[in-house]
Amino acid sequence: MSEGSNFLVRNTMEILVWQMVDDVMRKFPEVCSCEGCRSDIVALALNQLPPKYVATEIGEVYSKSNILESQYRADIIGAMTKAIVKVTESPRCKRG
Repeated sequence: MSEGSNFLVRNTMEILVWQMVDDVMRKFPEVCSCEGCRSDIVALALNQLPPKYVATEIGEVYSKSNILESQYRADIIGAMTKAIVKVTESPRCKRG
């Protein structure tokens, strides 16, 4: 990659988890939705999921399209659900 390139190595799994967090959290009205709890949920979920790194925009589009297949979505939702349960049991924010 050339020195002047604007594109950096990115974990598309992280991008997708952030895109899905609000939809998944809506199914759990008891969970706190403050930024701290949302970040904890995303971090815990990402620790359970394999990273999907790309270094080009074409790679990012391809990777995202593969991740959106039903098995990847199920894996993401499963990891996020476990993370939501854990954060709900022991939130770091004042709400808990």
